[in-house]
Amino acid sequence: MKKYLPIALFVLGLVVFTGVYFFVIKGKNNKPVEVEDVVAEIPFDQRPVTTLTPFKDGHWLKLSISSIKVKASTLDYELLYQTQEGAMQGVPGSIKLEGSANIERELLLGSESSGKFRYDEGVETGTLTLRFRNEKGKLIGKLSTKFHLQEASDEITSDDGKFKFKLTKKPKSGFFLTMDTFGIPGVTTAPSSGPYGIFTDNDSVSGEPEGQWTKVTNPNGASLGIFYR
Repeated sequence: MKKYLPIALFVLGLVVFTGVYFFVIKGKNNKPVEVEDVVAEIPFDQRPVTTLTPFKDGHWLKLSISSIKVKASTLDYELLYQTQEGAMQGVPGSIKLEGSANIERELLLGSESSGKFRYDEGVETGTLTLRFRNEKGKLIGKLSTKFHLQEASDEITSDDGKFKFKLTKKPKSGFFLTMDTFGIPGVTTAPSSGPYGIFTDNDSVSGEPEGQWTKVTNPNGASLGIFYR
């Protein structure tokens, strides 16, 4: 019996270790995680007017968030976009609101190291997500939209193809970005379609949307307007 004792102890130890692993380690992995999909929807009249305006070189986007009414402690933003090579890149950030109703940030489509910039070329599509959190860091509201970035085009379109804007004349240069702006300046009732905003660094262009849309002037700076119906 004594010669089998070490083997028996080894087997017993292996059984105990396996049990502890599945009970403790696996148990940790099975803990419930925050499910963003079930967070309460932000009422339309509390949604901030949010815009992304491309710079002249197309390498930067100016993020403007105005009329913030959500009672939150912090606001997390996340810009995700696809590069020309098909890779996904992200630009995250977090802001302590501290009662602020208007926020602006400059977002780089690329990376920076020691003052040297690397730009991601050929960016056309991506998403912008806003997450509102309380003082304990719990998610209390979320907004997300896809955007479409175009260069020197005579027809501007939303990512979902439901909104089209025809320019009077095709510009020689400039970038145009179309996105859902979440809120609409001066409007508290949710529209049946939109809102779509067109934002550009070129203030000399003009045109008309395809179909019947109501236009609102963008409060955050240069644009061709915010449209809804």
